[in-house]
Amino acid sequence: MKQAKEIFFLTLGTFITAAAVFFFLVPSHCSVSSISGLAILLSNVFPLSVAQLTMILNVALLIVGFLLCGGEFGIKTVYTSILLPLFIGLFEILLPNYKSLTGDMTLDVVCYIFTVSIGLAILFTRNASSGGLDIVAKVLNKYLNIELGKAMSAAGMCIALSSAFFYDSKTVVLSVLGTYLNGIVLDHFIFDQSVKRRVCIVSEKSEEIRNFILKELHSGASIYQCIGALHMKPQNEIITIVSKSEYQKLMAYIQKNHPTAFVTVYKVNDMRYIPKSPTYGNDAN
Repeated sequence: MKQAKEIFFLTLGTFITAAAVFFFLVPSHCSVSSISGLAILLSNVFPLSVAQLTMILNVALLIVGFLLCGGEFGIKTVYTSILLPLFIGLFEILLPNYKSLTGDMTLDVVCYIFTVSIGLAILFTRNASSGGLDIVAKVLNKYLNIELGKAMSAAGMCIALSSAFFYDSKTVVLSVLGTYLNGIVLDHFIFDQSVKRRVCIVSEKSEEIRNFILKELHSGASIYQCIGALHMKPQNEIITIVSKSEYQKLMAYIQKNHPTAFVTVYKVNDMRYIPKSPTYGNDAN
């Protein structure tokens, strides 16, 4: 069941990516952060289709993925890299005379950015990629700790600039801007969905709140003693890091049972720890 679910999401992410390339990227002639964009450029030089060129370029970069990103990533990316040009090729067969869904180059690029970011976010969160520049981005993310969106922008900028050899200035500008925006949108879809929140709570009934966090949310917390500047009275401050759903439950509980509690919230983009307890989560001691 788990393997079937994994294959389903890999196939879904690849299908969305292929649809974004065929329906929006190819008609716009822009090269936005993808090996498919490079394939579009090379199709002006070599008598091969975008699907064929995508396959050739992906095979070369797959070797890099296996060597630098590990077997799991490599095997999954082999599957998606083979599937991506097959989906594009299927679209080319079914819609041989397809021009543009929007009829406008700028709208095509905007639609591509949002559509492909959904597909790539699905793949990246499954420790896979669609191949090509995604592999380069994964390598930069793994070894240089660069966020995947920024890594995609950096890897794709050279391809975007190379469109100057084949297309007019408008296409070049759209390629560069699209590559940059694609990185921002991709990071949004990847990180904003998994972002956690650091909640700091000061309340006279800190023990009740602590029990709720441990027993109801099954999360962890740290407790610090603080002193209020006005009355110089010592109180406990509870700090916990929770997911989006846990945050909603926690705030609903506090608003209902401890409305006078002082609460501050911060976004946490990354968290690394080794759980010490099999019962509760991130208990930072």
